[in-house]
Amino acid sequence: MQSLRVLPRLPASRIGLRSTQAYTQLRTATSSSTSSASGPARKSVTIANDTGRVPWSELSWKERGARTTQQSANFAVVILGLVMTGGVATVLWLEVFSSDSKTAVYNRAFERVRTDPKCIDILAGRGKGREIEAWGENAVRNSRFARDHISSKSETDGIGTTHMRMHFHVGGSLAVGTVNVHMTKRRDESDFKYHHLALDVPGHERIWLENAEAWKLDKRASGKMFGVRWW
Repeated sequence: MQSLRVLPRLPASRIGLRSTQAYTQLRTATSSSTSSASGPARKSVTIANDTGRVPWSELSWKERGARTTQQSANFAVVILGLVMTGGVATVLWLEVFSSDSKTAVYNRAFERVRTDPKCIDILAGRGKGREIEAWGENAVRNSRFARDHISSKSETDGIGTTHMRMHFHVGGSLAVGTVNVHMTKRRDESDFKYHHLALDVPGHERIWLENAEAWKLDKRASGKMFGVRWW
């Protein structure tokens, strides 16, 4: 029968030392494993690199300040964009889409000219009103920017009446002329009305399409004013 070998007994101090070393190694390995699982340390959040992915609760005070600054700047850019958009929309409304805009007044006046029989006969010949073209001051006829240089002026007189004066050029196969427009709008009125609309062609008498002064003179000549016959 084989005898059992008796191992030497280690002192208690050495047993405690080995236990401590084993625990330390285990803790170090666990920390390394946890660190590896969580990934590399994130970069510090700044105004330039903040994408909003890092939760607010994980940001330092400095990083929170950077994010707040970035968001404030973005908000300011949005507000500026809205203000500029509103300004452009206002200009478009006043200059193009409003019934009182320069473009609207021009379009109505030009349509009156090229549908008036007398104007058609002088400029292009009978039945050729659609051949008549219009262009603004210092603009080239038939160019895509012909209407971009319409000369106009608006002012308000002492009694609150707004006056819009405009002139532009028209031409057909026979002649070229200038259209003069004068619109007025009283303080209590919402739309412009013609004070006069006339076509001037060299070598021809002025063609009046609208003339408020002539209407007043006709009223006086007929002996009526304000609907009452005075003589």
